[in-house]
Amino acid sequence: MNSYFTGKTVWVTGASSGIGEALVYALDREGARLIISARRKDELERVRSKTSRPEQVDIILMDLASEASVKDAIRSCFEKHERVDMLFNNGGISQRADALETPTDIERQLMEINFFSNILLSKAVASVMKENGGGHIIVTSSLMGKWGFFLRSSYAASKHALHGYYDCMRMEVEQYGIQITLLTPGFIASEISVHALDSSGKATGAMDNNQATGMSTAACAAGILRGVAAGKTEFGIGGKELLGLKLRRFAPALFEKMLRKRSAR
Repeated sequence: MNSYFTGKTVWVTGASSGIGEALVYALDREGARLIISARRKDELERVRSKTSRPEQVDIILMDLASEASVKDAIRSCFEKHERVDMLFNNGGISQRADALETPTDIERQLMEINFFSNILLSKAVASVMKENGGGHIIVTSSLMGKWGFFLRSSYAASKHALHGYYDCMRMEVEQYGIQITLLTPGFIASEISVHALDSSGKATGAMDNNQATGMSTAACAAGILRGVAAGKTEFGIGGKELLGLKLRRFAPALFEKMLRKRSAR
């Protein structure tokens, strides 16, 4: 695996916590040159301080809720770096709200963060990768990109959109040596549910049991790097919940029945 990541310039978004933070540490151990982004500078500084070569880790602030902020981050990145070999497009936000109670502006916010800013960044990086002869873009989706569930209508919609978009983009950019990998994590022990938006647009502040008992972010990051290094175009990462990928395909009625019996949190 070292030969795939060592010496490459890797940009990780959503790097201040959760899967993104764990990816930073895993990539650091593999010898990657890191660019890390999120909204909170103090948290990014904390993450950088825990790497083996903090003086070589570049921090670029970026707020995915703001198109202007994403464009500023892109400009800043390529003013300092001639190339980005890999982009882990990992930043995003979840939802815990009934569809009928969620205002359109909150739904638009979720789409802006999880979809529009995501593809804006990927297109900019892919354009530079094209000039440099190739690269690899890794996009963190979710099992909610494959099916729906209670309290996650707009979140699921944003993740479904990523699959449609990147399945098309992959076919268009592979001629330039650019790979695209879609990740579909299941229950990972991150604070994604704590920061999830409720119907008023505020963070719920509550940890779901599914997340609390899920796979560790470190194990998740290790599995992600294995799949990326193997050249997979799409793969799931998590525990027994990944069985849903097969159940939904081969026994959809049974799968729907099982989903309805699960707790929304």
